[in-house]
Amino acid sequence: MKLIIQIPCFNEQETLPQTFADLPKKIEGIDTIEVLVINDGSSDKTVEVAKSLGVNYVVGFSSNRGLAKAFEHGIEKCLELGADIIVNTDADNQYKGEDIAELVKPIINGEADLVVGDRNTKSIEHFSASKKLLQKVGSGIVRKLSGTSIPDAVSGFRAYSREAAIMVNIISDFSYTAENLIQLGQKRLRIVSVPVRTNPVTRKSRLFKSIGSFISNQAITITRAYSTYKALKVFTFLGLLILLPGIAGFIRFLYFYFTSGGDGHIQSLIFSTAFIIVGFVLIVLGVIADLISTNRKLLEKLLYHVKEEKWKK
Repeated sequence: MKLIIQIPCFNEQETLPQTFADLPKKIEGIDTIEVLVINDGSSDKTVEVAKSLGVNYVVGFSSNRGLAKAFEHGIEKCLELGADIIVNTDADNQYKGEDIAELVKPIINGEADLVVGDRNTKSIEHFSASKKLLQKVGSGIVRKLSGTSIPDAVSGFRAYSREAAIMVNIISDFSYTAENLIQLGQKRLRIVSVPVRTNPVTRKSRLFKSIGSFISNQAITITRAYSTYKALKVFTFLGLLILLPGIAGFIRFLYFYFTSGGDGHIQSLIFSTAFIIVGFVLIVLGVIADLISTNRKLLEKLLYHVKEEKWKK
């Protein structure tokens, strides 16, 4: 069984050596362990450092394309290289490399398709109270939408079986973590988590510039990912949210019309009618979006078989 550990990198010449040094050299149940570095348009000596360390493969882009694209590129390359299990870890040495053995164990034992490392964020000292709260709330939302029980939804420390990796389709340009869970959760893959440890922080996160931008980007990613598979549910909810107040307003108008002639309530009728029309249009759009979603699911099945044939071992 072949394990490839992929490390997306953007200007990580300082932290990559320690990250690489901590990676396991032998794991029970694994015959071969290889390391793949994805250079996301680094302007420093990340590539030179990676090669000097003796990593097995260095691939990447000439310009920075973001974490999601680097992750996707790495997954495709690992599949091409014949990986049975793919582990994704961060180049900033956030995670303890020796925990990879625990991360891949459920896949080796045939118990899971995707394993997510749980950092137990509430106990991480350098996380602020607001960040811990956001992690808790965000992970709770992703758990609900993905139908999983993963406590740390944005953890990038993950292990994928070959089948799960083939099913991965990245749409977001921001971050793949939440989208990944919703996508694979909706496909009913076996997704579990294991406790992992973290190292002291080496630098600030480069994924987002502020908490506000992180929240907005994650909200867009989560909404888009969930709507892709549950379009009718999302649009029906939004439609009813607008339609029901419209119906209530219309009933109110009818009451006054039959009891006092409706004088002075024409504006309520206009607003109620507008709400009813908008709500109805949203529900119709939901039906159309659901048909598009069904077509996407069929395309994903076709894409899965194309990928499977392309990267057949």
